[in-house]
Amino acid sequence: MTTALARFDRWIRNEFVEHNTALEEAYFAERREVLDGRPELDRLKRTLVTEGDHLIGGVLAEDALPVPEHEKYQLLGMVGYHLAACRRHESVAADAEALSAAWSLALRLGSSLGVAPRFVFAHQAMYNPAAGGRFQTFTSLEDEAVFLTNNGLGVFAYQRAAAAVQRITTIGVSSPFAGPLLEAARAALDEVLRFNQVLAKSLDVDRFFFNVRPYFKSHRVGNAEYRGVNAGDFSAINELDILLGLTSLRDPFYQNVLTEKYPYVTPEDQVRLREIGSAEPLLAQFLREAETAPNPQLTRNAELFLAVCRAHGAAYTYHHHKLVLPFLVEPAKTAPPERLSELTSSGPPLDVVVAGLSHLADLRSARDRPGKPSARTSLDRLRGLIAEGPGTDHHASLTSSAEF
Repeated sequence: MTTALARFDRWIRNEFVEHNTALEEAYFAERREVLDGRPELDRLKRTLVTEGDHLIGGVLAEDALPVPEHEKYQLLGMVGYHLAACRRHESVAADAEALSAAWSLALRLGSSLGVAPRFVFAHQAMYNPAAGGRFQTFTSLEDEAVFLTNNGLGVFAYQRAAAAVQRITTIGVSSPFAGPLLEAARAALDEVLRFNQVLAKSLDVDRFFFNVRPYFKSHRVGNAEYRGVNAGDFSAINELDILLGLTSLRDPFYQNVLTEKYPYVTPEDQVRLREIGSAEPLLAQFLREAETAPNPQLTRNAELFLAVCRAHGAAYTYHHHKLVLPFLVEPAKTAPPERLSELTSSGPPLDVVVAGLSHLADLRSARDRPGKPSARTSLDRLRGLIAEGPGTDHHASLTSSAEF
């Protein structure tokens, strides 16, 4: 790490956190998203801008950016933290000269990596090297740590589930090796649900709404506006959707989901999203074999497959109803009218964002809605086939059928 990069890293981990935390405590004392016209707070905002600009300018002056792709990506996250904090505190105008160094470095890194030139959730969970037992954060508030830690653990669990399911596409659904892989995927998805439950129980609604959420807003870099951070910006959850067979790339809605998130995932996740439709979905494989060559091994694996689908739907449905709605939608009802247009990180109005998330929840839990079919019919068909096949525990095959 060069001298300028080391200074910037130390600042992000120390003074940057101190400045943001002091501002957040002041905002929270009055349950306000931001406070203006307070001399001591305005000085702190200016300090945040000028210190960050000076340090980023030093990085540019050294002209010795990291060569390894993962180090470039980490640096982009650090620059993105600074830009997001400036936007969060509304401390500079969108075209302010004070952000020119940060814009320049962010655009340079984003162009090199082929990603959006701002920090994304991967910079908080997957590209966030710890030092002294602490990773990089905006503040030292406990609720931010709870939010980032449990969301990050959930992402890693999704990745384990997707890796297990991906392996089955090459060995076949009737393989004796598929059963343990499906069990591993189910266990990982159960962990996702558990981490979501911890979040729902531990995270303070007001602290999240007033002091954590505002850092995830969209903001400008150079001449373009980039939408804010979404905790769903990773490929594993989409790999599961497609590989399990719960949705299809032929669905225009789902195509738009993938296209919109593509610039906001890591370079390696971009590769996975490009290849996401190359394998035959497990549901299609199970149906084909159950119709043409039923056998006890296939039946056992199909039962495990259905359990994986239920776990996937349960984890995301819980997230939608116990986190999105109570932590974002409900608090938004009391937000000042002038703030309503800035409540989401994704750009569109809150009701549009929530409607899209609700549709995703229906697809992942195989719940049909008028004009919006899901995989329910195919899953019910598979359940019926294995109930008729050899080696079936009929009672087990019909349990939890209401989930689909």
